[in-house]
Order: sequence, then structure tokens, then C-alpha cells
Amino acid sequence: MENSVCLVGICPVRKEPSDVAEMVTQLLFGEQCHIIDNQKQWIKIKINFDGYEGWVDQKQIVFTENKFDSEPVFVEEMVDFILYKNLPMALPMGAELPNFSNNQFFIGEDSYSFDGKTTSGKLDKSYLVEFGYKYLNAPYLWGGKTPFGIDCSGLTQMIYKLCGHKLPRDAYQQAELGEVLSFIEEAEPGDLAFFENDLGKIIHVGIILKDNKILHAHGKVRIDPIDSHGIFNTDQKKHSHQLRIIKKII
Repeated sequence: MENSVCLVGICPVRKEPSDVAEMVTQLLFGEQCHIIDNQKQWIKIKINFDGYEGWVDQKQIVFTENKFDSEPVFVEEMVDFILYKNLPMALPMGAELPNFSNNQFFIGEDSYSFDGKTTSGKLDKSYLVEFGYKYLNAPYLWGGKTPFGIDCSGLTQMIYKLCGHKLPRDAYQQAELGEVLSFIEEAEPGDLAFFENDLGKIIHVGIILKDNKILHAHGKVRIDPIDSHGIFNTDQKKHSHQLRIIKKII
């Protein structure tokens, strides 16, 4: 399988090889993937970080023989700019800067420069909440992973990723990790709460805050109270999600 890297700020990853197909996730700039199929302008890829598969426009990724072995470095602000051929390119929070050193990195023979704020390495659990707040009021977007549009599991995955921890892409997959907590009172800020539908399927996830609050993506990234029944939506004045389980991941 050929190793490739995303060359645009945000690349849609689609269920089928079509511009109108469902977006199942996104590649952010600098993220790596492997090519597993090719149909004209469409490339089927498998994302290195979480194993997710889908179709991308071949013009938005590039094959590379670069070895990106250094610790990942991520853009820390909601949006920032790199310079490529002396022209700016906007990158969202969570975009990767491969082999970043001395404000510069290379993809193939192309040179990029960046002098903004970055984050890397495994951070203390308290930083999960700090990064979570940066996504507040981001609009809900199925398959999204950025402050310009994000879904519930994309939110928790990106928050953990920015702090150096790996989560799978979907809520039900994330629920398979970690230690089960018996009561909300046992939870710490940064723990994850999972919610089910009437059939018992896990369909939603959020990150626990202090004082029995939860940060989650529902219409937008918002903060609501959580109790033993689930999430109480402060706008609708009713419970919007049924609690299934709370888990300590780190």
C-alpha cells in the first residue's frame, strides 16, 4: 500500500467515490493514509491514525516516500496559517505538521513554514477540558473534525488526539476502551460519557466537565447538565440523550 499525506486544510472522506456521497470523516492537513484502491479521480484510503476507510479526491492527497517518524505536532489555534511558496494556506486546529523543526517542514521536496502555536506529546488530563473549550459553538457536522464543523465522536477523538492520546473514530468504538465508572460522582473532567438509543445502540458521546456538566456536539458544541438519566438540554428543557455508561480512558 502506498503511503500518502493530505495536502489541503480539510479533505472530505466519502462513503462512495462521488462528490455527492456521504462524508464519513475528514482528513486534516498532514494526516497520513494508505491507498487501497483507485478509481479514476477517486482514491480509496485507510487513515493511519484510526484505520477509517473511505474515498477522497486524488488531487487532495499526495504519495510520499517521506518517513514521518517524529512525534506528531499539531496546530493549536482554531485556525492558523502556514506558508507554501510564500502564499498562506489556512489550517484548522488539529492539522499535523510532519517532521516539524525550526518552524519548517517538508512534504516531498516542497517546503512549508509555520510560526504559530503548536502542541505535541502526551499532556496531563486537565488539558482535555482546555482543548475541549476551544471547540465551543462549533456547528454540528456529520463526519466533521474541525471547529468549522464536527460531530460528537469527532469532537472527543480530536480533543484526545491534541493531548497525545488515541481514540477510535466512532462513539461505539470509543465505548469499548477504558474503565467503567459506576456513578457520575466518580467521574473526573476529561472522562467520557456514552449514550444509547431505544434499541440500546451507542449513538452519542461527550466529555465530562466539573459540576455535573458535559461538553458534547448536538446542533453545535455545547455544555449541558448531566445526571443519571442522561443529558438535560437547557434549551429544550428536557433530556435529549439517554445515559448508557461512563468510562475513564486515561
